[in-house]
Amino acid sequence: MAFNKPLKQTIYIGTFIHSLTLDTIEVVQFGIIGVDEKGVIAFVEKDCTIVEWKEIVKSRHGWEEWETVKIGDGTSTTFLFPGFVDTHIHAPQFPNVGIFGKSTLLSWLHTYTFPLESSLASLPRASTVYNHAVASTLRHGTTTAAYFATTHVPATTLLASICHTRGQRAFVGRCNMDSHIQPAYYKDTDAESALRDTHESIKAIEEVDAGERLVVPILTPRFAPSCTAELLSGLGTLQKNTGLRVQTHISENLPEVALVQQMFPEQSSYTDVYDTHGLLGPKTVLAHACHLSVAEVQLVKARGASVSHCPVSNSYLGSGFCPVRELLRAGIPVGLGTDVSGGWSCSILAAAREAGGVSRLRTYTEKEARYGAEPGKEETERENMKLSVEECLYLATRGGAECLGLEQTVGVFEVGMEWDAQLVDLGEGMKEDGRSRARGGVALWGGEGWEERLAKWVYCGDERNTRRVWVRGREVVEDGE
Repeated sequence: MAFNKPLKQTIYIGTFIHSLTLDTIEVVQFGIIGVDEKGVIAFVEKDCTIVEWKEIVKSRHGWEEWETVKIGDGTSTTFLFPGFVDTHIHAPQFPNVGIFGKSTLLSWLHTYTFPLESSLASLPRASTVYNHAVASTLRHGTTTAAYFATTHVPATTLLASICHTRGQRAFVGRCNMDSHIQPAYYKDTDAESALRDTHESIKAIEEVDAGERLVVPILTPRFAPSCTAELLSGLGTLQKNTGLRVQTHISENLPEVALVQQMFPEQSSYTDVYDTHGLLGPKTVLAHACHLSVAEVQLVKARGASVSHCPVSNSYLGSGFCPVRELLRAGIPVGLGTDVSGGWSCSILAAAREAGGVSRLRTYTEKEARYGAEPGKEETERENMKLSVEECLYLATRGGAECLGLEQTVGVFEVGMEWDAQLVDLGEGMKEDGRSRARGGVALWGGEGWEERLAKWVYCGDERNTRRVWVRGREVVEDGE
C-alpha cells in the first residue's frame, strides 16, 4: 500500500454513524462526506439521494473532480464509523498477550513484563514486535494509539518510525523508571540519566515525525513506584518547559496504592504524588483509576486530567472496577484503553464490550455508587452505573480523543475534522437454509434496526468486520490487511 501517495479530493458515499453526545448516536442512512487533499473533512451532506449527490457536490461545494468511495446505497449493513482511539497500550508487551498465570499486577510485572520489555533492547526483536503491534491495532480499527515503549531510546524511536511509516496517529513514550523496585537488569541508572535519555527520545521522535504532528512524543513515568521523587520532579519540569502530554498509571490495584503510600509518605495520596511533582494537569492521562478516594477525584477534576478506562486488564489481573459513571458525572474525561498485555486483546471494540459488561457487574458487587449516593436513591444510582452501547462507543472514539487533546481533530464526522475512519461490514445475514453469511461473529437474522446492529457489532464483532481504515485521509488498511 502506497502510504506516500498524494491525496486527492474524495467523496465517501453511503451510511455513516458517529456519536453526537455521550448517549446519542447519529445514523445517516445515505449521506456524502467530502474529504480534501489534506485529509480534512470539507463538507458533510446528510439529506440527499443516490440520484442527486453528484449535483449537490458540484453546486453546493464547487468540486468538479474527485475520487469516489462507495460504501453502499443506504440499504446495506456496511457503514463508516470514526476510528478508535486507544488511550493506553504497551507496544512491547504483545508477545505476552493472554499470559497471566495466577498473578496480580506487581507479581505479573516482575514475572512476565519486565523480562520481556528488557529484551527489546535488541532492535531486530523490537522491529518484529512493534511491526506486529502497529499492524494489529490498525486492523482492529485503531487510528490513534497512546503507546508505552521501553527504556531503550533506539527501540522507542523505532516504534515511532513504524507508526509513521504505517500511517498510524500515535503518542509514543519512553518509559522512565529509576526506583529500587525495578529489577537491576531493567531500569534507568538514575534520574539524571533517565531525563537525559528522555530528552534524546523526544528529539528523535520529533525528527521522525518531521513536523506532521502525526506521531508525537509523550512523557511517560511508568507509574509512581517505578520513579524516584527526583525523576518525577524532573519530568514535571520537562512537561512545563515542553508542553508535552503525560501518560502514566494510577490506583490500579490496592497493593500498588499501599506501595505508593510507603514510598511517598509526605504525599496525602497517589494522585497527590503526581500533583506535587508537576505531572497532574489537563494534558495528563491516568490509566485505571480503580481506587481513587473522593478527594483524589476532586483533585483530578480540578487539574483537568483525564482517565483511561482499561476494563479488560482490570478484570483479568483482578485489579478492581473503575467507577466510570461517577468519573463522568464529576466532569472528568474518560476514554478506553486496551492495556496490552494486561488486556488480552488490542481491540478497542473488545474494550468497549468489557466496559459495558463490567459496568453491569458493578450493580451487583457494589451496594451504592462510589463517592456517595443521594439518600433514598441508592437503587437508582446503582442502575445508573451501567454503560449503554452508545456510551461505550462514545468512550471508544470521542472520549478517547478528548483524553489526548484531539477532540477538535478526530472522533466525529464533522467539517474541519481529520478523516480518521473505519469501514465496518456486518455481513449479509442468515439464509433460509440456515447457512450463515455473517462476517466475523456478527449474525444478522433480518429485521434488526441500527440500534440492534450496533449492539451486535459491539458484543459479537471483531477485526473481521473492519474492512478498510483511513488516517488523516490516507488508507492504511485495505480488505483487512
